[in-house]
Amino acid sequence: MITLYFSGTGNSRFVAETFSRQTGGACHSIEEPLHFASLLARQETICFCYPVYGSCVPPILRDFVLLHRESLEEKKLVILATQFLFSGDGARAFTDLLRGTPCQIIYADHITMPNNICNFFLFPAKDASRCARRLRSAQKRVTRAVECLESGVVRRRGFSGASRILGLLTQRLWFQRIEDAASQDVRVANSCTGCGLCVRVCPRENLFLTTDSGPARVDQRGRCTLCYRCVNMCPEMAITVLWHSPVRRQYHGPE
Repeated sequence: MITLYFSGTGNSRFVAETFSRQTGGACHSIEEPLHFASLLARQETICFCYPVYGSCVPPILRDFVLLHRESLEEKKLVILATQFLFSGDGARAFTDLLRGTPCQIIYADHITMPNNICNFFLFPAKDASRCARRLRSAQKRVTRAVECLESGVVRRRGFSGASRILGLLTQRLWFQRIEDAASQDVRVANSCTGCGLCVRVCPRENLFLTTDSGPARVDQRGRCTLCYRCVNMCPEMAITVLWHSPVRRQYHGPE
């Protein structure tokens, strides 16, 4: 079994690496420069791990799956979707990308992780002790997933009709419009020093530095995947995505 993941700030990477250690399989980020078509062709079972955004699969992973959909034919799939509070059918949403592709979902679960949207007043970034409790709970949930797979127990969380309706009505129905607008709404404050860190860590090469006139400034190409990596890594807390309140405390991922 191989585990593939996309992780903006480290939560899904944490889950993916925990899962792969327990299953003894390889673990790779979809951002790695690998020949994924041949890698997928050699696998019988593949685990995908990703964060759920508004009951949707992140745009960068959607692009990846659509590119490699033929390589997923006749595969057994495990889906581990990370969430902050509730994602409805966030794991099932992955299967929308595989319509018409013969494959088997043998396990799917939602795993609650610390919040990385660090500038939304209703859900501020938590302190280390609260994050640690969530991480311990996540580890237990991953262990249970591995035990279920080893014993042949099939669980598909988020696949019920009720979950699908909840995901659609409470999040996906409106979030898709927000996603379209936010993909080109990265904002950079005057406190930006032009260090270029956000440019280097952006998973979609959405950001770039301009030096046409005066100091270097960050500009965008309109393909943000809303991962919040740049927001949480900016040393000046000068960049925002989606929500544009000032950043007070950053989330630097599982410790």
